[in-house]
This record gives sequence, structure tokens and C-alpha cells, in this order.
Amino acid sequence: MTIREVSEKYGVSADTLRYYEKMGMIPPVTRNASGIRDYTAEDLRWVELAKCMRASGLSVEAMVQYVQLFQQGDETIPERLSLLLSQRAELLEKREKIDAALLWLERKIERYEAAAETGVLKWTDE
Repeated sequence: MTIREVSEKYGVSADTLRYYEKMGMIPPVTRNASGIRDYTAEDLRWVELAKCMRASGLSVEAMVQYVQLFQQGDETIPERLSLLLSQRAELLEKREKIDAALLWLERKIERYEAAAETGVLKWTDE
């Protein structure tokens, strides 16, 4: 696939895809005989991983570290596992905070919905 096709498929700009590669967030992309990027299925899996990990808040540095560890071979599996476990822990902590904020917001919305029906906003149990 061309960089344009990958950009359209994943909803990221070609510049972002180049950035991922330049920074080492994905391994070097396969190139055709003319030196033009020609994304293979393996390259696409790396793009998907980079997109997912970035969306989850993984830092560029951690993503680069993961790729470097992967490229060093299976002896780095424990280190990669540790990196992924750490990221999961961070995401779970973020989710707890978001869940708490959503619960608070839902309660507030319920009060305002009741107030919209009755014309009276009750401030008890705030």
C-alpha cells in the first residue's frame, strides 16, 4: 500500500506516518525498488499498534523503546511485557478517574433533568 492509502485507511496524515517511522515508533517501512514506501501487512500492524498506543497515552519514548526491544529479539520479551503491563496500569488508573468524573456528571445531569421538569433545582446531596 502507498503512504496515501495507509493514511486514508487509518485516518492519519502521511506526515504522521513519516514521523512514526523517523522517530522509531515503527520499524522502517518496506520500500519498493524505486525507494518509495510500500506498506506490507507487517508494516500495517506496526501502524495499528502505534496508533493504538498513542491513543492510549503511551509516550513516544516508550513506543520507541518497545520497537527497539522488539527488534532485539525474543530475549527482550520480559522487558516488553513489563512495558505493556505498566501501560495497562496507567490506563486503568486513568479509567478510574474518568469513571469517577462520569458518575459525578451523571448525578448532576439527573438533578438538572429533574429541575427542567419541575422548574426547581434541588441542591441537597451535592
